[in-house]
This record gives sequence, structure tokens and C-alpha cells, in this order.
Amino acid sequence: MTSNPADLTSADYLDGAREMHAAGRPYLAHLLAEEVAQRATDPAAARSIRAQFPAPARKD
Repeated sequence: MTSNPADLTSADYLDGAREMHAAGRPYLAHLLAEEVAQRATDPAAARSIRAQFPAPARKD
């Protein structure tokens, strides 16, 4: 693991999103997955990532 966020890869962020989802932290999973989607060069891949980790509903 790196201590410098600039060294993280898309795979690192996606792994983190999966871990946060499994831990019941959907908002953190969404944020990590959004970083991956923004880095994606293929729009279809970005849509797929966003669909897997949608933003959780707000609890106002």
C-alpha cells in the first residue's frame, strides 16, 4: 500500500470501492468508484462502474 494518493491506480480505487461496499459503506464505495469512472477512457466502462456503485439515497 502506498501512502501517496497520487500513486493509486484505478484498480486500487475499484478494490477500495468493493471493500467499502462489503463493509456496508455505500457512500464511500460510490466516491471511490466515481474516481475510477472519471479516469476511465471508455464511456461505456465509466457507465458500468457508476451503475455498480450508485449514489445512495439521502436520508434527510
